[in-house]
Amino acid sequence: MQSRIPVLDLQPEINALWPELVQAFERVMKTTTFINGPDVQAFEQECANYLGVKHAVGMNSGTDALFIGLEALGISCGDEVITTPFTFFATAEAISRVGATPVFVDIDPETFNIDVTKIEEKITSKTKAIIPVHLFGQASEMDAILSLAKKHGLKVLEDCAQCFSGEFKGKKLGSLGDAGAYSFFPSKNLGGFGDGGLFTTNDDQVAEQARMIRSHGSKKKYYNEVVGYNSRLDTLQAALLRVKLPHIDKQSEGRRRIASTYNEALKHVRGVVTPTEQPYGKHVFHQYTIRVTGGKRDHLQMALKEHGIETMIYYPVPMHKLPIYRGMSVSLPKSELAASEVLSLPIWPEATNDVIGRVVEKIKEALK
Repeated sequence: MQSRIPVLDLQPEINALWPELVQAFERVMKTTTFINGPDVQAFEQECANYLGVKHAVGMNSGTDALFIGLEALGISCGDEVITTPFTFFATAEAISRVGATPVFVDIDPETFNIDVTKIEEKITSKTKAIIPVHLFGQASEMDAILSLAKKHGLKVLEDCAQCFSGEFKGKKLGSLGDAGAYSFFPSKNLGGFGDGGLFTTNDDQVAEQARMIRSHGSKKKYYNEVVGYNSRLDTLQAALLRVKLPHIDKQSEGRRRIASTYNEALKHVRGVVTPTEQPYGKHVFHQYTIRVTGGKRDHLQMALKEHGIETMIYYPVPMHKLPIYRGMSVSLPKSELAASEVLSLPIWPEATNDVIGRVVEKIKEALK
């Protein structure tokens, strides 16, 4: 019987870095600086250097990076924020949590990202920001988004939860807009060992505000200036992420290699639409997501499961169809169609050609 193929296998990377990870763990245990220890500041600076930004602020999660990021940018009650409906709930959730209203724009079916040609028609006097999501590791069309933001005086907060190390025209994603928000959830390209996040900006004032908000609204302990939150990145997470950060480019190239292998093997399979890489960006394939046409997506997923191959559906319900936002009564057909067709296949940097070959073989068998 053939072994199970998970949608993601973290063990090879952990095994390769085990001695360094243990060393980092022991260092934190011995110093007992579990909150805001030196590894946090070191990790923030290393991320800022890598991403090409002035400030990187560690957070408790990617959701908090979005939420606090919006607050630091001055988004509040009564404002509107334009974003995509085809992403994880945290994007819209953060908008709603600051009291603003998410305004959903349909996607470009080729990239799964927000359709930049449809943004301007949704801008009103209440619009204060745009949150482009670089979904699955592919850059949104940032030139068009930044141009619109400049024209209408809007802030741009990049949702970089799935794209650490991804690029737009040679610049790291998260360094182009007013700010960026990253997630270090374990499954991410730069994944931690629990929750964690990062907020980036080149604006000194916005960075200072974000640092205050993440620490109960204070610059100095017990001298609170605003109503804040408790959203600090644990020292232990920072120390372990510091071990992984120098390897992120190699990991991303591994994902790109696997995506290329899939693309070549699946390009002539009827009913399968493979992902494309746009010429303006460097796709880092947090997920390798195909479209299965003809209403056969669920059949294919079940067939693969029967052969021990795990897949995931990101995302089965676009956000405008969720109970919380259903009252908006908007129709976004491209997002709705994508939700019925997408299927994410197994991908991790160390996956072998044998593993990918078996996945492809079973796809062909199921769809012949």
